Amino acid sequence: MKKYLFLLLLSCLVVIQASAQLHSLTGTVQDKQTHAPIAGAVVSLKKGGQALTHSDKKGRFTLQVPDGPLTLQVIAPNYETATIQIKAGLSSVVVNMTPVSFVSPKPIIQAEDRTLSEVMVTGYGQANAAAPAGDMVRNAAPPYAAKRRMVISRSPRPSTEDYSPINENDFHAVTDQPLSTFSIDVDRAAYSNVRRFLNQGSLPPQDAVRVEEMINYFDYNYKAPAGKDLVAIYTDMAVCPWNTDHQLVRIALKAKQVDAGKLPASNLVFLIDVSGSMDEENKLPLVKRAFSALVQQLRPQDRVAVVVYAGAAGVVLPSTPGSEKKKILEAMESLQAGGSTAGGEGIKLAYKIALENRTAKSNNRVILATDGDFNVGASSDGELQRIIEKERQEGIFLSVLGFGMGNYKDNKLELLADKGNGNYAYIDNFEEARRTFVTEFGGTLFTVAKDVKLQVEFNPAFVQSYRLVGYENRLLANEDFNNDKKDAGDMGVGHTVTALYEIVSSKDKTGKPVNWVDPLKYQQTTVVGSRPEVLTVKLRYKQPDADKSQLMEQVLPYNNQEVTAAPEDFRMATAVAAFGQLLRNSAYKGNISYDTILQLASGAKGDDTEGYRAEFIQLVKKARLLNKDEE
Repeated sequence: MKKYLFLLLLSCLVVIQASAQLHSLTGTVQDKQTHAPIAGAVVSLKKGGQALTHSDKKGRFTLQVPDGPLTLQVIAPNYETATIQIKAGLSSVVVNMTPVSFVSPKPIIQAEDRTLSEVMVTGYGQANAAAPAGDMVRNAAPPYAAKRRMVISRSPRPSTEDYSPINENDFHAVTDQPLSTFSIDVDRAAYSNVRRFLNQGSLPPQDAVRVEEMINYFDYNYKAPAGKDLVAIYTDMAVCPWNTDHQLVRIALKAKQVDAGKLPASNLVFLIDVSGSMDEENKLPLVKRAFSALVQQLRPQDRVAVVVYAGAAGVVLPSTPGSEKKKILEAMESLQAGGSTAGGEGIKLAYKIALENRTAKSNNRVILATDGDFNVGASSDGELQRIIEKERQEGIFLSVLGFGMGNYKDNKLELLADKGNGNYAYIDNFEEARRTFVTEFGGTLFTVAKDVKLQVEFNPAFVQSYRLVGYENRLLANEDFNNDKKDAGDMGVGHTVTALYEIVSSKDKTGKPVNWVDPLKYQQTTVVGSRPEVLTVKLRYKQPDADKSQLMEQVLPYNNQEVTAAPEDFRMATAVAAFGQLLRNSAYKGNISYDTILQLASGAKGDDTEGYRAEFIQLVKKARLLNKDEE
């Protein structure tokens, strides 16, 4: 026993001694040529520790380091990485960094990803020294050597876009599973991504079509909640258009509207991927335009920092008041693309800055803009998820904006936004950026209700079976509904959420019971209350700064109406759901056709101030032309 006590005391002494051997190393990071201070440089130990910090606006930093000789690594955007040997006992250092562009000159022919499939000789003659280098290939011969123009057919890069598989929800018998529980979803990335494919003349991959995100792309005119409630619930039902023997139930939510002047100050960190894969017109240039639209909405009390990551992460702009729009825009405009993608390090640094500038009542959010192609550092889904879940507990939310094509990683970006209590949008054009950051500024950045969950209980007297349309990756265990520690979706200012259930009546048109399995011996069917209740919807949500949820309930009475007689918004949501199921070639698409979808959508256009419903109709027409199986 004494031996074990001795070992324990010895271990404690070793730990105490190790911690006592740390000392402060201060330093300044500056431009080697101009000696101007470099803000936001990442300073860390290359070996022998986990110490990490970044320089302030005067280029200064302080790092806790162990005694003895050290190797210091300093990384800053637009500068070569500096590696410095520190002698034992040294307490201060000056780091001179050499400027370098993010973008290296592109070779005439990139052999690693281009294939020469055709070379054509178009003429001969005296070599012209003034001709562009990319226009010819010269032999190692005297000046009279022939000039040969090359026509190069480049094979397109194979697509490496990645989507998580979707296993569609099945029908469930109410006698076996009377409860359906899921987390709400206000993301709309799938719709704009599908639009991108259709506008380019191709059908989207089936797993790119998340039906709930298609439905929730559109604005619906639901009435805002009254009184102290932060969310309102609405329910109705109609005959299902893709299977008229079934019915369709709509559950609609509307978050509270808040006057822009009453919104809390925002503490934002723009986290921007400037790696080589972002060096395309629809990526980094579009990112700049998107964030410029957001900057115009900022108020003097708001603050913005800009963090970038490529081979490493760094701060381009420290946290800056929203009144200094010119300074913020200049920082954005200076960005260039090049290098590998250390996304995990960028996320850590962005959260660190957000935490440093957080106040008691601020709206704290990191906004990540990327194609999702992480390949250096923390890049696995599990590792990134753990980072984000930890920071979420500190009240810092993560919104994700996806850009580009070809190497787009939808599955990774959707996961990050879900775990970060934020939105996920795909920006395929500037109009989508304008909608995200201008038209729906409050809904995008300000959370009204968090951890919003729905639980639906079906009455077996009226419902034999049901299936939830979409929301496959949002399903929850029934026990999770009352568990306030279970994370769920969030609703921003004025957000709407729509969910559809396809239900099979407990009786057919002749009034006879419908059963897919033999009746169970020990089950009893009861009708609750005097009204013919089809189902009861329960809703739980938390206020943004609360840990305890609030409960709401809404009952749906039976109503056998044709879908053409249903409200305009119901018909529009139904048309979009049917379109999503056709694009997915769903096993549950029934006998729906593009023509029927067009009729539903055309009759549900309404005012359509922004033209989104009219655009949907055009997308349906494009899909009809592209679908070879459609008559």
